[in-house]
Amino acid sequence: MSSDKLQIILASASPRREHLLREMGLRFTVVQPADVEELLGGAAPDVVAMQNAQRKTRAVAGRHPDAVVIGADTIVVLNGKLYGKPRDIEDATQILGQLAGRAHEVITGVCVLHRMLDMELTFAETTRVWMRPLTRPQIAEYLGKINALDKAGAYAIQEHGAGIVERIEGSYHNVMGLPTERLAATLERIGMVRRAS
Repeated sequence: MSSDKLQIILASASPRREHLLREMGLRFTVVQPADVEELLGGAAPDVVAMQNAQRKTRAVAGRHPDAVVIGADTIVVLNGKLYGKPRDIEDATQILGQLAGRAHEVITGVCVLHRMLDMELTFAETTRVWMRPLTRPQIAEYLGKINALDKAGAYAIQEHGAGIVERIEGSYHNVMGLPTERLAATLERIGMVRRAS
């Protein structure tokens, strides 16, 4: 079954995920999930990310049962504490201050759902990120360059990331918000879509 015959929907408000999915060569439309509360606890971090991805995906799939719906959720984890999007700039400053000079995990949960085919696949990808030591003025300078309020962990590796991230272990795209390598392999393995040549 190819992407030529199936409608694909990205259940996300993230322009980064939209960009990454387009880079995969997929044709799709974007439908933002409405009124989906993102959880930040109650289970292991990878489970939380997958549950949030499922909630977003199912919210959209309920209105589009004949489409392949792809949803995702990214969280940042430091010593067991989960970080989502910051509430405001002060919260973003505190989050970056806690991450600075330490290693943390970025976990993205992904859900692929097709109601009419009764198919739902969910997985989580983890990337380890080492952040540079940062002074408060350096944090303020960085936050002045990006919109931190729509980013888990208050930073974007693809936006001036070299100034704050020392190195990573794992998928770079996962830190951006969508593990495209694993998603592509999953979609191709199940024959749901094929990438454009």
